[in-house]
Amino acid sequence: MRELVNTRAGGPLLLPGAADALAARVIQALGFEAVYLTGAGVTNARLGVPDLGLITLTELADTVEAVREAVTLPIVVDADTGFGGPLNVRRAVQTLERRGAGAIQLEDQTFPKRCGHFAGKEVIPAAEMVAKLDAALEARRSPDTLIIARTDARQMLGLEAALERAELYREAGADVIFVEAPESADELAEIGRRIGAPLLVNMVEGGATPQLPASELSALGFTVVLYANAALRGAVHGMQVVLGHMRETGSTQGVLEQMAGWEERQALVGKPFFDQLSERYATPDPEEAAHE
Repeated sequence: MRELVNTRAGGPLLLPGAADALAARVIQALGFEAVYLTGAGVTNARLGVPDLGLITLTELADTVEAVREAVTLPIVVDADTGFGGPLNVRRAVQTLERRGAGAIQLEDQTFPKRCGHFAGKEVIPAAEMVAKLDAALEARRSPDTLIIARTDARQMLGLEAALERAELYREAGADVIFVEAPESADELAEIGRRIGAPLLVNMVEGGATPQLPASELSALGFTVVLYANAALRGAVHGMQVVLGHMRETGSTQGVLEQMAGWEERQALVGKPFFDQLSERYATPDPEEAAHE
């Protein structure tokens, strides 16, 4: 993962989010270089509730392992606040790395956290976040596992305070810096000018940050462009279209073009591979064996 971030030449790393292993398979099949396991998406998809710090480490780690089994892409894991203090962060990093994370993102919100584009966020003291980062950096087993430090200070403390925190987190050793929810192109440019580190920016459709193309964000200094929940929101819309039509008409005829084809679906989940395994492990028919 480190090489993928540090050797960008043809533009930023475009990082789509997945809420589960199936979405990760779609992302890999489309040729993306890495996948982001979104805390909000896992919370929405697994629990059906908002991004309010309700997911547990166990639930997140189980999802990481499922994604690791499904794809070979590097996995960037959104670990929210690290599930507690520095000791909890230490355990979270060890657990997530062991389950397959190639990068782990931690944020400086109080617990329970809120979505980065929700109102009412609060942040912990910067020194407390530095202690969490120290724990995370000591806990990782592989030097290739990146620690991403996110600050949510922009909303309640202003851009300057957020930039000061970002600089502290970089000095603490964070590999990638993520200033959440800047509110203008000028603020994005200021982040790019001020922070001498690989930078991640989050494009949230309908959120606080203006939607700029990856090429412009790269020119502003951003290394990673995250679309954390675009896939999930597209899937929800697709379900609404197909199921709404079925509810009205009693059939899916007329919306088949909105659905993955039968063969496409089976190929996506690797059915031909499992068919080959089934043939290899098949028990010989006793009657056929007796005639040999």
